[in-house]
Amino acid sequence: MECVFGLVGNGFAIVAADTSAVHSILLHKNNEDKIMVLDSHKLVAASGEPGDRVQFTEYVQKNVSLYKFRNGIPLTTAAAANFTRGELATALRKNPYSVNILMAGYDNESGASLYYIDYIATLHKVDKGAFGYGSYFSLSTMDRHYRSDMSVEEAIELVDKCILEIRSRLVVAPPNFVIKIVDKDGARDYAWRQSVQDVTTAAV
Repeated sequence: MECVFGLVGNGFAIVAADTSAVHSILLHKNNEDKIMVLDSHKLVAASGEPGDRVQFTEYVQKNVSLYKFRNGIPLTTAAAANFTRGELATALRKNPYSVNILMAGYDNESGASLYYIDYIATLHKVDKGAFGYGSYFSLSTMDRHYRSDMSVEEAIELVDKCILEIRSRLVVAPPNFVIKIVDKDGARDYAWRQSVQDVTTAAV
């Protein structure tokens, strides 16, 4: 029931994810950030079993940081994606992770890029991608409206169209989404799209 999607524009990449923490029929919280800042110029948006998602993305983040400390230079986005794919492939034959990943990054030489990595260690460089039930609607919307030369404003408008389509048509649609962007200025939060606020229950 998770919704994670992303796209590459003119000099930037954007990823969006729902913020619902769900177990069975229970919604535990509405502000779970499923997009991790891997380093200064990389983002990882993940979906899957909550334990696997958190543990594996943190594992990748720490190993990317370790490589930079040991070698003095950061991994490129392609190298980080291939490392992630290798770890998933190794685990697949031992204790597999149920996690799907969209990795977005910006490199000075190659610009912005987006990598699709699924739970069986398939790796593809893509212009747009999605995971979860929301992908049925976000992929078709992006197929119709996506252009490789989109500006940030146009890309955000397209992301909002995808979110609106998911909310309108998916029977178990998550109410809230987080949007993050990576470009030459680094990886950062862009916006939250909230239709439901977390309610704090007063102690009785």
